[in-house]
Amino acid sequence: MSKLNDFLTEAGVFFLATEDGGQPKLRPLGAHLEMDGKVLFGVGDFKDVYKQMTANPLVEIAACKPDGQWLRYTGKAVFETDPKYAAALLDAMPNLKPMYAEETGHKLMMFHLEDAKAVVIQIMGEGTPI
Repeated sequence: MSKLNDFLTEAGVFFLATEDGGQPKLRPLGAHLEMDGKVLFGVGDFKDVYKQMTANPLVEIAACKPDGQWLRYTGKAVFETDPKYAAALLDAMPNLKPMYAEETGHKLMMFHLEDAKAVVIQIMGEGTPI
């Protein structure tokens, strides 16, 4: 998991693909952390992405580092129930705190991928599982 987390950190922004009524949906994200042996991601409970993932939890994450290596991470999104994960992410990314404050009523929903595969692909090479 550390290799995956390190790759995402170095990439900065990554893209999460979901499905909405048979149409693929892709959006940039950056919120992630490694905790309890999992790489966790955060999305808002008020956003379409959360609704799409609860309807169909099969997702894919893609990221690209400045050197041209890219990552494909595919699996089933499983939402966490323990609030410690959202608290840890908000502590790591305090710029998100105003969006997920009591005043807004918005909640940060944390998830990890299960039955997942991660592959790092060189710019002109084959994929290597991590």
